[in-house]
Amino acid sequence: MDAAALWQRYQNWLYYHEGLAFYLDVSRMRFDDAFALTMRPKFDQAFKDMDALEGGAIANPDENRMVGHYWLRDSDLAPTAELQQEIRNTLEQIEVFTAKVMSGEIHPPGSSKFTDVLSIGIGGSALGPQFVAEALAPDFPPLAIHFIDNTDPAGIDSILTKLQDRLSSTLVLIISKSGGTPETRNGMIEVKKAYESQNLDFAPHFVAITGRDSNLDKLAKSEGWLATFPMYDWVGGRTSEMSAVGLLPAALQGIDIRQMLAGAKEMDAATRIPEIKANPAALLALSWYFAGNGKGEKDMVILPYKDSLLLFSRYLQQLVMESLGKEKDLEGNTVYQGIAVYGNKGTTDQHAYVQQLREGVRNFFVTFIEVLEDRQGTSPEVEPGVTSGDYLSGLLQGTRQALYENQRDSVTITIPQVNPRTVGALIALYDRAVGLYGFLVNINAYHQPGVEAGKKAAAAILDLQKRVLQVLHEQGAPISLSEVAKRAGAPDRVEAIYKILRHLQANQRGVFLEGNLGQPSSLMVSIR
Repeated sequence: MDAAALWQRYQNWLYYHEGLAFYLDVSRMRFDDAFALTMRPKFDQAFKDMDALEGGAIANPDENRMVGHYWLRDSDLAPTAELQQEIRNTLEQIEVFTAKVMSGEIHPPGSSKFTDVLSIGIGGSALGPQFVAEALAPDFPPLAIHFIDNTDPAGIDSILTKLQDRLSSTLVLIISKSGGTPETRNGMIEVKKAYESQNLDFAPHFVAITGRDSNLDKLAKSEGWLATFPMYDWVGGRTSEMSAVGLLPAALQGIDIRQMLAGAKEMDAATRIPEIKANPAALLALSWYFAGNGKGEKDMVILPYKDSLLLFSRYLQQLVMESLGKEKDLEGNTVYQGIAVYGNKGTTDQHAYVQQLREGVRNFFVTFIEVLEDRQGTSPEVEPGVTSGDYLSGLLQGTRQALYENQRDSVTITIPQVNPRTVGALIALYDRAVGLYGFLVNINAYHQPGVEAGKKAAAAILDLQKRVLQVLHEQGAPISLSEVAKRAGAPDRVEAIYKILRHLQANQRGVFLEGNLGQPSSLMVSIR
């Protein structure tokens, strides 16, 4: 396609939202008008399905759950007056609590103010807050935020070491809908022990964000924690950033959460328009469908050209892959759907994997994210007539062109600034695009049986560990791995038992493996 034709295609497929000053360019995806026309019936149905979802339809029949994260940014859309009021009350509760913390009215024992926030959660209870903190927190926030988002002991130690001199002025958020998420529970227990080691009462520092009457809610009330905030049954973890999960930590960092909600609300309105070209989420879903032949045959590479958007690709990994990665469709057919997501940032990737994107396997499409404003205020020139930001813009445009010339497709999203309103809009845009795409390929984007299967398998390993240790304690003398497995009632789990014991020995848990470690079947094991 020559330059004139490309310019015309750019104009034909460019989406612009005046209120958000938001652009979406899908002109470098190589579908034609005929493809878009053939997709129209699928989109007509997807638009209807999305309307039903927002109206309160049950999205998870096996869990009898609605999906209502859209209501969080426009409570008037919630299907009952009770839900509408609950959403408003929670937002007000967040704002009142934050104001009291900022003013020092709520303060830790022995200190005039809280200085830090430690957020403990995993998955959607961590990725959204981490992305927003990286994107929007001021250089010197009123409370500096830290995250424990895994059950890695070394990672927990690293955070607690940084906070050891400020633990007495740290506000701790425990985020878990059920209160039974093992990684979050483990982090909570370790942080409690850190407080106890300094002879500090943890309760005046702890805040729960959890489901009503959950185990965590009951624990927080029984121990007299500082506050609790609700997590709703109808909001999934990966879409929870606009709930207390994301809004409370953002507000405590001085981020304007009302503007985040306003940007998301405005984008939601734009993505309800039942016309492909007039709906940015539909344009994204159309591009994804085309790129992967409706089967996820190509990966989604996210390249934000702004340091503050570094974590957006990680946030989208969960949102897209957990939502769309499904073995079965809605009729129970085996389909193996999904879109793999990865990314870092430009121009870092000019010196990393863009070489493969340009000349390697064509198993991807790129989403460039462009931010028009380089920085607040004027920029110095790094050479006559050129600033650092000019280089950033030039490298984005050059990479887009170089990829297209070599038959690599791309989408470009352009926002005026990285601010609470535009970040809220980006979150809402991808929320809707994932939902529409899920309906296009006939899968349930709002449940995650694979995640639950992994949790059950992990629980089974821990149960096996308890049985193995019981066998060793009762034995009192060295015993072979196969005999341990037999006595533990798991003769077919020798490999798992070997790995359990190897881990316990490495962590000085009283387990000893004797023999050639490279020949596991010859090992004898004992406990002392």
